[in-house]
Amino acid sequence: MRYAYALTGALLLGGTAASLALQNPATAQIAQNEPGAITASAPRAGAPMSFADMVAKLQPAVVNISTTQKVTVQQQANPFAGTPFGDLFGQFGGGGGGGAPVTREGTSLGSGFLISADGYVVTNNHVIAPAAKGATVESITVTLQDRKEYKAKLIGRDPTSDLAVLKITSPTPLPFVKLGDSSRARVGDWVVAIGQPFGLGGTVTAGIVSALHRQTGAAGPFDTFIQTDAAINQGNSGGPMFNLNGEVIGINSQIYSQSGGNIGIGFAIPATEAKPILATLMKGDTVKRGYLGVGIQRMNDDIAGALGLPKDQGEIIGSVEPTGPGAKAGLRAGDVVVAINGQAVTPERTLSSLVAGAAPGSTIKLDIIRAGKRQSLNATVATRPSDDQLAAINGGGDGDDGLPDDDSGEQASPGSSSLGIAVQPLTPQIARSIGVDSTVQGVVVAQVDPSSDAGQKLKRGDVISAVNAQPVRTSADVARAVAAAKAAGRPSVLLSVTRGRQTNGFIAVKIK
Repeated sequence: MRYAYALTGALLLGGTAASLALQNPATAQIAQNEPGAITASAPRAGAPMSFADMVAKLQPAVVNISTTQKVTVQQQANPFAGTPFGDLFGQFGGGGGGGAPVTREGTSLGSGFLISADGYVVTNNHVIAPAAKGATVESITVTLQDRKEYKAKLIGRDPTSDLAVLKITSPTPLPFVKLGDSSRARVGDWVVAIGQPFGLGGTVTAGIVSALHRQTGAAGPFDTFIQTDAAINQGNSGGPMFNLNGEVIGINSQIYSQSGGNIGIGFAIPATEAKPILATLMKGDTVKRGYLGVGIQRMNDDIAGALGLPKDQGEIIGSVEPTGPGAKAGLRAGDVVVAINGQAVTPERTLSSLVAGAAPGSTIKLDIIRAGKRQSLNATVATRPSDDQLAAINGGGDGDDGLPDDDSGEQASPGSSSLGIAVQPLTPQIARSIGVDSTVQGVVVAQVDPSSDAGQKLKRGDVISAVNAQPVRTSADVARAVAAAKAAGRPSVLLSVTRGRQTNGFIAVKIK
């Protein structure tokens, strides 16, 4: 506003003065919080001075969910077996000789909400899942605000997204709420959470949206949450997060806490992402996700510097299943995928989520960067295996250091020394001793300087197959690749590393 007033004054004084005044304000940058730059927003029409009326409308649709479970545990062995006190110990559950499994009762508590008048209920999968290994869920009870209890039927569950749908039957229509559009939520928006923390029914808390697209790592590659400072505690799981329009924009799912209680960091599954999953579960169908059969690494400063690419541009392919859809499409380890069907791969919109959203059997276009050049590939998406199947596919040991101490071979070259490592060719004998597959080729790390960047990332026995996408078979190969990186002004190099039976993917190591 200052500049506007200055310009008015200059115009009153004459044409010459006006021309001078126009030079600077046209391009001048002002402080973000310059007086007058921010106008206090008046509450929108109908916005509540209190949340009370809104809560009174919404609360009847929020429910308590409890389960009864049978848990089989291994009984404590009888320390007095074979002595005169053995039978006495058995009277108190010791089981005579001991060790026999016993079944005990267990319970769990959580929250949920009705999304239809005919009794469909949304909650988290972990609320109604067995609480421990060996446990089975015997029954699920849904309790409404008016304390009416209903036995619930599990209609569908999706452990990957941590969502589940239940069904209760009532002779009369039930109160329910609708899912809203979470994509319109902004950081700073008011939100209200309603749930059953610690079994305290009908608890209401308020806060703001603290962050969007937050990744916690607790939900695998597909997690992207709304973060809030509205108090969320144990028992809030599965409950709704409302905006001021009374729309469900999130399903409370996780908390970050060092004490087990609320510290102002809670996470909710965005409603927009939950909608298609819930629609599938309500039909009794299994959620199917797209799958490429590749291992993915997110870009960081070191990897981006080694590749000469901007940070946060795409994700790097760390490994490719030989017979998977990615391999059939021509993807290679080291490719950087920057877009899927024209949608940029970013930290908020990850490669995993974009591929998962593609229908199995459909064809997607992958924009990749390979050896510094951009190109496109087409891939036919398969159906993602279950988490257990993926664990079996990706299984592998950590690999112990089986490198013989008396290996004779090449001494460390200037190139490998500048990384803080000494390497030697990988021979069949060394491969067997360190547990590496016979098809792996490269150089093996014989020594690591603990004071170097490599000392924090590599260990003796690791196999380096390539440096900056250039295959290496000798220490001289490593030296040439490092020298080329130095000449290009790169601060680090990207190593393709295998450890034991497990391909670790790519590791960026700073040049000393």
